[in-house]
Amino acid sequence: MTTPRYTPLAASLPATVPFVGPETQERQRGAPFRARIGANESVFGPSPRAIEAMARAAAEVWMYGDPENHDLRAALAAHHGVAPENVMVGEGIDGLLGYLVRLTVAPGDSVVTSRGAYPTFNYHVTGFGGEIHTVPYRGDHEDPEALFARAAEVGAKLVYLANPDNPMGSWHEGKDIAAALEALPEGTLLVLDEAYVECAPEGTALQVRIDDPRVVRMRTFSKAYGMAGARVGYALGARDLISAFDKVRNHFGMSRISQAGALAALADQAWLAHVRDEIAASRARLAAIARDNGLTPLPSATNFVTMDCGRDGDFARAVVAALATRGVFVRMPFAPPQNRCIRASCGGRAEMEAFAEALPQALAEARGD
Repeated sequence: MTTPRYTPLAASLPATVPFVGPETQERQRGAPFRARIGANESVFGPSPRAIEAMARAAAEVWMYGDPENHDLRAALAAHHGVAPENVMVGEGIDGLLGYLVRLTVAPGDSVVTSRGAYPTFNYHVTGFGGEIHTVPYRGDHEDPEALFARAAEVGAKLVYLANPDNPMGSWHEGKDIAAALEALPEGTLLVLDEAYVECAPEGTALQVRIDDPRVVRMRTFSKAYGMAGARVGYALGARDLISAFDKVRNHFGMSRISQAGALAALADQAWLAHVRDEIAASRARLAAIARDNGLTPLPSATNFVTMDCGRDGDFARAVVAALATRGVFVRMPFAPPQNRCIRASCGGRAEMEAFAEALPQALAEARGD
């Protein structure tokens, strides 16, 4: 029988995905969720101007999107005070991570990340045969000093660091990361995932020269801009690195609808400020719900709140499952000791009421009361 001749690497990998989506869980339970607060999407939605722009662009969806993403790159460059040559647009940060790993990681090459950090990076590294080295969190924060020290030990090509962090919601001040950069080994590239930086306090974003060859920063329209389904991310970095993406990227990966929506969303900074206020209010409400139920909410600079359940991963997993049976979708960190927690995304009144109603019942079920 004829079968595809997979590469040895591909043949050795399991067929898996980093996340089980809420749609899969809804099919399994035979009903939709009342509160979809597990994937850090923005229930507050994108700018009305972005929705209008995408609706207009839908009439042109028969055409490919501009393969250079010219207008969006120019607008992002102006927004950040850099040149368009310092900006690369791609299919979310996930897509850009895949391109970057393809550019830099050959079989056997080392990369460093935190144990329990965003798993899609690991997924790409494994897919290209890289060797993953991890360091533990320090007090529920990623540890830049330990990451960079480990990179020196193993000769890492890449170091992945999210600031603010997913899944814990913790963050470092940008100046502290800049200081830690002095210990980054020569030839190692820091992949700084700033997906949640629009939700974070002033001073969280790293301030470095755009042509600093040690760093590439990743941003997205999926979180505070409320366009997760449009899949629009971008990288900020030195011109040589940014131009290298053209060696491997899907030049027609961005639809005209996504390009138009992101361009309009970027122009509506008043809506972004409104969403920041909604996120702040929802974080406070989530923290109150956690405390009312004996959980400890962790400080958050993101659009979610991670809650310490005070036990182990098995207990937290039982809480997540019990919430799902009550129509509330949340997630949890997957690596110990952070997996003692659950994580709930910010939402509106309906989502918060559903969570407040279901959480005490789920905790009681998990405890066996």
